[in-house]
Amino acid sequence: MPRAGLTPATVVREAAVLADEAGYEKLTLAALAARLGVALPSLYKHVRGVDALHQQLAVLATAEIAEVLTAAAAGRAGSDALRAVATAYRAYARQHPGRYPAAQRAPDPADADHLAAGERAVGAVRAILLGYGLDGDDAIDAIRMFRAAVHGFVALEAAGGFGLPRDTDRSFDQLIAGLDRAYRSWGDR
Repeated sequence: MPRAGLTPATVVREAAVLADEAGYEKLTLAALAARLGVALPSLYKHVRGVDALHQQLAVLATAEIAEVLTAAAAGRAGSDALRAVATAYRAYARQHPGRYPAAQRAPDPADADHLAAGERAVGAVRAILLGYGLDGDDAIDAIRMFRAAVHGFVALEAAGGFGLPRDTDRSFDQLIAGLDRAYRSWGDR
C-alpha cells in the first residue's frame, strides 16, 4: 500500500530537491526511496522507473525555467529583456544545480506537458528576438545562439571552469552585451 500522502507529484518534487542537494547524477530510486522513508518497490506505485523519474523531473524543471524566463521578460524589451532573461536563467541554474541539468533534455514528443513547457521557455526568448526583428529561421538560429552561450557560461561556472582572476559577473555582462550587439547587427552580414 502506498504511503499516505505520497503521490507521483510529491515523488517528483522530492526528487527535484534531492537532485539539488546531492546532484543530478546521484538521483537514483534507492536514494529517493530512502529520502521518502519508503521501501524501493513502493516507489514503483508512483513512478515507472528511473528513466520515467528523470523524464518527469525534466518536465518540472523545464516548466520552472519557462515560468522564470517569462516573468523576467514581462514588461521589458530589447537589451533590457535580453539581460533580464539571461540573468534569470543563470540564477535558476545556480539555485537549482541538480534539476537544471534535467531541463537540458529535449522535450519528449510523446509528452504533451514537456512539449508545452519547452514551448513556453523558448517562447520567452523568441518574444525578445522579435524585438530585434528576428523571426523564422533567423529566430531559431538566434535562440540556439542564446541557449548555447548562456548554458555554456552557467555550465562552466558550475564546474569551476573559470579560473582567471576576473569577476565572473563582469564576464557574464560582457557575454550578454555581445549577444545584444550580434542580434542588433544580424542583418548586416
